[in-house]
Amino acid sequence: MSNPTRVLATVDRGTATTAVALIGRAGGRFRLLGSTAGPAGVPAEALIERVRRRVEAADGSLAKALRIDRPGAAADLPRLACETAPPPELAVVAATDRVVQPLAAVAETAGWRVRTLTIDGAEILGVATALADRRVEAILAGAADPPGADERSLVGELSTLVAATTERRPDLVTVLAGGLAAPGGRAEALFRRERPGPTILAPSPSVDRGEPLRALLDSLRGGEADGRRALTVAVGSLAQVLRRRVELLEVGQNGGTRVHASWQPGAGASVRSAAVARAALLPRPFTDRDLDDVIGWLPIALDRLRTRDRLRELAITPWGDAAGDGAVLRMAAVRAAAGRLLEMTPAFAELPGADLVVASGGAWLAGPATAAALAVADVARRPGSRALGLDHARVLAPIGTIEDEEQRIRLLADLRDDLLVPLGSVVMAAGLRAARAAGVLTVHGAGGPIDAELVPGGVDLVDVPPGERATVELRFRDAVDLGVRARHLALEVTGGLGGLMVDLRDVPLRLPERLEPRRELLASWQAAVWPGLDQ
Repeated sequence: MSNPTRVLATVDRGTATTAVALIGRAGGRFRLLGSTAGPAGVPAEALIERVRRRVEAADGSLAKALRIDRPGAAADLPRLACETAPPPELAVVAATDRVVQPLAAVAETAGWRVRTLTIDGAEILGVATALADRRVEAILAGAADPPGADERSLVGELSTLVAATTERRPDLVTVLAGGLAAPGGRAEALFRRERPGPTILAPSPSVDRGEPLRALLDSLRGGEADGRRALTVAVGSLAQVLRRRVELLEVGQNGGTRVHASWQPGAGASVRSAAVARAALLPRPFTDRDLDDVIGWLPIALDRLRTRDRLRELAITPWGDAAGDGAVLRMAAVRAAAGRLLEMTPAFAELPGADLVVASGGAWLAGPATAAALAVADVARRPGSRALGLDHARVLAPIGTIEDEEQRIRLLADLRDDLLVPLGSVVMAAGLRAARAAGVLTVHGAGGPIDAELVPGGVDLVDVPPGERATVELRFRDAVDLGVRARHLALEVTGGLGGLMVDLRDVPLRLPERLEPRRELLASWQAAVWPGLDQ
């Protein structure tokens, strides 16, 4: 991106939809001019032209100044583009279940669909056939370091089996981990002598909690402009621009991403990420448990068989059935997917709480912005106060493709007011005793102080408009967990479309087992943020 650039386009091509945006220099800095999205089969050029026409219709003088005031003028604009492909399949093979499970757990957070295989007690022909399956694009074979007593007699057989498979399929990338990767070992020597394709030696999943192995597997997935890796880069830069801790939860049609970035003065940002195929809006395979998870978040009554059919239709035409109870179904699927994403990345709970949580992916746009805010609060349960934002134009990932860090940070700094839809803030408390009233809340904002009772088990909304800051004073009868244990606390919050959300529900959230009272409770919470939901 050169200095003379007046306008540029961003393209985020997913497996379900393609999102585009125009970014132009106005008032001495880059601003978001407009954005749109369409089915993945629609050419990006057509979507960019649609945005150009909208900009011209809204402000003809600006379009003329930026030289995009004629049809086709946006076709040759510089582009920042990324693409998210369906997750490839990785065969994880080891001698025993004890060894294969940690390897698979790491691989599942690196964006692969994982097939686990063990040779202990298995038919070797069946394992060899599974490894040779053309749907498998890479093999991760591992052993403990050093190999344990239960696998020593099988390591040689494992090495020979994998080497024979890769000799027949030189297109396969083979990763040897742990004991199989020992320099000068039997497996390493066998592959060096017979392997026609690439073989990579990797550390054990026990090294640094598997992060080096996860990073290696992630680098082998997707192309150079992979959308999920670009998203990770952009979140790290955004944390530097905002000087805050930022967490992003992305839910897509074929996978999800969780990123946590902590700004550190003088040291940039410390970033941790995980890409999880099972965190897709509709994971493959879609099991009965996945269906139960979606139904468990529905605030309306839908027949189980009909719900399954409509989810199948959503998988085929993800841009269809987007209104009415179709939107409600989507938001239930988003909650279920985000829940899987958090469940499969438990190590993130050890990181410091985020100051800003960002929802990303077209699925979050199914309902009103206030409904998206509640959805984030429903699944991301952590005591404390945080702002909520929505990556509405999906420009973060394309910006993450900018290789020059300084240019990337400058562009994000220019766009900091346009990047995210401000959903508001949430204050979440844990450890409350069940009582009629737990204390008193006072919000000191531009419109004067607002007082309200703090009632355990509910969600209260206080109007704090976008762009406004307010001080929240909480006075509890007993000490509660707000990130720190306290009875009296004052917090500064930012406003948004959802205002301030005071969430005094259980952490983690506990819902009734029976569906009818569960639906009634969910509907009561969502009615306040989703107009017309109860009609």
